[in-house]
Amino acid sequence: MPIRLNAEANFAQRMAESNRSQVGVWVCSGNSTVAEICASSGVDWLLIDAEHTPNDLQSILMQLQAVYGHPATPMVRPPHGDANLIKQYLDLGVQNLLIPMVNTAEEAAALVRAVRYPPLGIRGVGSALARASMWNRIEGYLGSASDYISLFVQIETVEAMKNLDSILAVEGIDGIFIGPSDLAASMGLLGQQDHEDVVSSVEAAIAQAKKAGIRVGVNAFAPATADRYIAAGVDFILVGADVALLARATEALADRFIGTADESSRISY
Repeated sequence: MPIRLNAEANFAQRMAESNRSQVGVWVCSGNSTVAEICASSGVDWLLIDAEHTPNDLQSILMQLQAVYGHPATPMVRPPHGDANLIKQYLDLGVQNLLIPMVNTAEEAAALVRAVRYPPLGIRGVGSALARASMWNRIEGYLGSASDYISLFVQIETVEAMKNLDSILAVEGIDGIFIGPSDLAASMGLLGQQDHEDVVSSVEAAIAQAKKAGIRVGVNAFAPATADRYIAAGVDFILVGADVALLARATEALADRFIGTADESSRISY
């Protein structure tokens, strides 16, 4: 075959080459132009989210195509850790997965099997049909597919925190990502992700992951909180979202030129 292509480095590999926290933003709009704008902004990575957004397979594909070749590394979060859905995401060309609501080591181990071909896993074989292998233009894709994929699991409940040591010990996960908003809700502190008890729990989880030698990420829209997590040694962090940035910027314009009577604070994700 005259054309051979190479896969891009995955997020775990890119983190290994850096000596600082990787800073990223959420891409929640489902719009490929917005994703491309964010990908060329100077941030290190993007989280294309399908858990809390209208993203589907087609819109995710369009965003992957739009950001391909740009500096920021795309990660994609499905709505749940279903093996069949993961198979579709991987064949679509998703190299970096963040799976929400992982509460046990058994769940994490099942996800590892979902991203690997037999005999190590249960991923269905369809590489000749898939963008993941560039339609078999990546030589030896089937035998090396696991090298192109990074898998991160989201820790966002009290149960997951209790099981954190066993989750960290699961072979095949590349890191954990702590979700302070759902963690706060699980702790009985809904909407208070910057509460000291929540922040302290996140910092304890960061320390556990660092001790285990596992990459750890977190979400923090409040700059002071983000700075605190970076100081704690977090490997990757999300500090904003496309839709939130647009919402706050347009509100600021309206306030500047029209004025507003509502000065109440808003809960940040």
